[in-house]
Amino acid sequence: MSLLGCIADDYTGGADVAAALRRGGLRTALLFGRPETAVDLTDCDAVVVALKTRTAPATTAIAETLQVRSWMAGRGADRVYFKYCSTFDSTPQGNIGVVADGLLDADGSRLTVVCPSTPDQGRTVHNGHLFVGDVPLSESPMRDHPLTPMTDSDLVRVLGAQTPHRVGLVGLPVVRRGADAVRSELAAMRHRGVRYAVTDALTEEDLRTVARAATGLTTLTGAAGLAHALAGTLGAEASAKARDTPEIPAGPALVLAGSCSRTTLEQVDRAREHLPAHRLDLRAVPDPERLHELADDWLREHGDGGPLLVYSSARPEERTSDSASYERILAALARSAVQLGYRRLVVAGGETSGAVVNALGVTAVAVTGEADRGVPWCVHDGDPPVALLLKSGNFGRPDLLTRAAQGRS
Repeated sequence: MSLLGCIADDYTGGADVAAALRRGGLRTALLFGRPETAVDLTDCDAVVVALKTRTAPATTAIAETLQVRSWMAGRGADRVYFKYCSTFDSTPQGNIGVVADGLLDADGSRLTVVCPSTPDQGRTVHNGHLFVGDVPLSESPMRDHPLTPMTDSDLVRVLGAQTPHRVGLVGLPVVRRGADAVRSELAAMRHRGVRYAVTDALTEEDLRTVARAATGLTTLTGAAGLAHALAGTLGAEASAKARDTPEIPAGPALVLAGSCSRTTLEQVDRAREHLPAHRLDLRAVPDPERLHELADDWLREHGDGGPLLVYSSARPEERTSDSASYERILAALARSAVQLGYRRLVVAGGETSGAVVNALGVTAVAVTGEADRGVPWCVHDGDPPVALLLKSGNFGRPDLLTRAAQGRS
């Protein structure tokens, strides 16, 4: 098979989709940021490049994505998968639509699918509306997201506001008739001038149907659910090698939580019951430099080899608008922790994960086993080696942070 290229719009999303491709039997490399020319992809079936473009200015998001697309094409990737979150979160102006437009314009594609459905995470699409569990996206905790609040669950309408091109729907009755029916509907939509086909999907089988129907497309878009289904259609001749995993380095663990999602807040509350914890709160200490100093002192005082938790995660009424300061402090603490001998970093939140990865200078990792679905351990073979667990805010069971910090499955 030819190389599959995947571009994710944030770092936790990159880890999520890399895990899905690996689980589907593809030997997968995960890179952070625009890659270096010298990256060796000889033994890879898929390469995921994770960018920080979800909330970047649109021109920056488009330019960085197209540079990575060009880099992938130069390494034999004749198909690209644009991965966004299963909650489709973005600003009202983008960047999902504008980045997808850039990708389709670059390769001359007239149509692609739009499929954020990921049933194993409780994300499904029905009648074009995105559901989180049993409630529409607009009624879920995502309506209160501090950076990308989602107040509309109608994907046709949401995407239609981000692109000048037509957006249509492949409804569930068509999907349930099979891949040939979906393929015919996509052809009819292309003929009518529709560029984006939002696809209903409630089950893994629905995703496999969409994936089989879309194999002829050179640009696809979706979340990790469709990527996993796509991996199955591409053949799993490398499945045994894909499951060969590097060992997670021995050493203590530090949890760094910046996400304010309801899921992460519950995980932080659970972790505080078991781990020494330090909270970052700019309301109590308004000077970010002083807040960092106090946290760094606490880390060094408690750095006796046991797992620790540092968090800025807060409920809506407790938040401040200065999320960037929290990210800088958590990233700086990650550097301090590695210097102190910590070898496992558990990071909650997409923006926080991006800040930590960049602060550590990590550009490539080996994706290994998942602590929870979509949350893999990633091993950086540096000096010293470090294992990173990069968790999207909404992912994981309530005890995930505790289990990961304590080295339990």
